[in-house]
Formats: sequence, C-alpha cells, structure tokens
Amino acid sequence: MRSDNKFSTALVYRLSSLGDVTLASGVLDYWLRRHGLRFVLLTALRYAELFEHHPAVLEVVGASAQDLRPRAIAAYFQNMAARFAGLGFIDLHGSLRSRFLGLLWRGPVRRYPKLSVQRRIFMHTRSPRMSAGLCAVNVAQRYALALESAAPEASLLAPKIYLTLGEMEKAACRLDGIFGGSRVRPVALHPYATHSRKAWPAEHWQKLMLMLDREHIPWLVVGQGKMDFLPEMAGDRHNLTNATSLRELCALLAQSALLITGDSGPMHLAAAVKLPVLALFGPTTREWGFYPTGTRDRVLELSLPCRPCSLHGAGGGGKDCPCMRGITPEQVFAEVVRGAPGCNI
Repeated sequence: MRSDNKFSTALVYRLSSLGDVTLASGVLDYWLRRHGLRFVLLTALRYAELFEHHPAVLEVVGASAQDLRPRAIAAYFQNMAARFAGLGFIDLHGSLRSRFLGLLWRGPVRRYPKLSVQRRIFMHTRSPRMSAGLCAVNVAQRYALALESAAPEASLLAPKIYLTLGEMEKAACRLDGIFGGSRVRPVALHPYATHSRKAWPAEHWQKLMLMLDREHIPWLVVGQGKMDFLPEMAGDRHNLTNATSLRELCALLAQSALLITGDSGPMHLAAAVKLPVLALFGPTTREWGFYPTGTRDRVLELSLPCRPCSLHGAGGGGKDCPCMRGITPEQVFAEVVRGAPGCNI
C-alpha cells in the first residue's frame, strides 16, 4: 500500500451516477479502516443523503444543477478550491469537469485508473487478454487504486449505507401496511433503467409478477421511473415507483428477501444493505466492472457475440435487445425459488 499520501483529509469528487456514487461509499469506508482517513465528499445534490451517518465522511457538498451550469461552474470550482485549500483532492470521476477542478486545486491530487481506452479496445476487439485485465479489477477496486499500490480484495470494498433504527422501523411499518402486518420480506422488483436497452421487457416483468402471485410470493416494485411503464399498476399497493427517497428505498431493501434488477444503481444500493441481488445483464458485461460481488448475488445473461454493445448500455441495436428479451420470466422465477431466503416459498 502507498505510504506517501501528503494529506490526512481530502475532498473526494464523484458527482454521478447513482451506482458509481454508491460504490464510492465502500471505498471511503475502507480508507477509514485502513488508513484512518476521513473525507469531504463532493457529489450531486440528489445523492448527498446516501452519506448521512457515514463514519468516513466529515462533510458532504451537494452540487446542484445550477452550480454546474456552464456559466457558473468555473466560479463554483474556484470557490471549492479556495474553501478546501490544503486538503488532498481524490478524483473518482475522471471527467473533463473533475480534471478542471484538479487544475485549480491547492493541494495534492490523486486519480484512479478509469481504463476508458482499455474498455473501448475490448468493445471493438473482444480481446481475451483485454477482457482478463478488465475483469481483474471492478470499479470499486479501480477507485481504491487512487491511493493504493495494489487493488484490495473486492469484498473489502462493498458499498456501505448507514441506516438508523428509526429509518428501519419506518420501512418495516410501511411494509406492514402493504402486506397486512405480517412482517413479510418481499421480493423487490426494480424494472427501470437509465438507458432503455438495459431494461427487461415490460411483458416479462408482468409475467413474472403473475408467477410470483400464483406461488404466493410477496413482491414490491421500487425505484424511479415513468409511471406508464406498468400502466395497469397505477395505484396498486405493490407499486412504490417514485414514492421513496433514496434512504427510504435503502431501508425497504434492507428488509426485503431479494432484489431483481437490471444493471442499475439500486443493484449497488442493495449490496450496501446486504440484500442478495438477481441481476439481469444485457448490453453491458463483467468487463465494465459493475457486476454484483456479494456471495449470494447472481447474474443472468446470455452469451451473444454482440455483447457488450456500448459502454453504458445506450448503444447497440433496437430498443428491444435480444440479450434482454432472451432472459425469460421462467428463468428468473426459477432463480427466485432457488435462492430467495425468507420468502415463505
């Protein structure tokens, strides 16, 4: 491990997206345990609540959309550099904006290996050698290399969300209201995706719900998305779409039996509260570094020559990608029956 860090406190920069920010939480926790470091975190305002009560975080600076406007960002970053002068700067984003702030910074700067070139080469060549190098370190391990000389074990970097007893009890009461006060641990379903090609088809979700109902397995829809994704569910007691804050979502996940989702931010929130995940992967692959790593996590995917088709699941063919459509509700249901603890199956 490196021992030449010239700071005892640093500002960590990771603005977005939800999954990337959540993965940073475990790395900060590791650096506290390994090096005794605590941090100021600069992230998007909408993600700031995830770091409440985090022992490695001294302060969260939430950047708003107004702060990051082209006409405002230079002054905003100059203010950040002046306010936190003397602190280290750890860039866990690797964007043009974060590099601009690094140029203004009045203290030591560390960056992580983003592996952007390697990922693009692999996407176009499918080189086994490139694949092995990318699969050797996931995104959290890559973040850790900003301070470490060698990547820690992935299990040491699991994301961390620190919920209070009050938040947990509130979520339990909410579940009691939905399921009749029986303290059920439901299967959480997250049907939404930032990029439509990473979404499992709506009719597959609907069929899965019917299969769960037939076997009396409780389920709940969570996440942020368009309410017309499952139009017949409008007002349904199972549907908490757009009805929770991020911390409320984490508390609900902490009391669920399993999360079924695509390659998404909530997949990493589940890991942060030790909830097993059944992840459905299509346009993106293990090489990108976002696969769930929990001992009880599972991934369903198809071996197709077109995968991966883009860096973020936004490219490739038509909206209904065969890599996602080809994962059947029957396959997913079989995995639920095989490994969803506490579902009273």
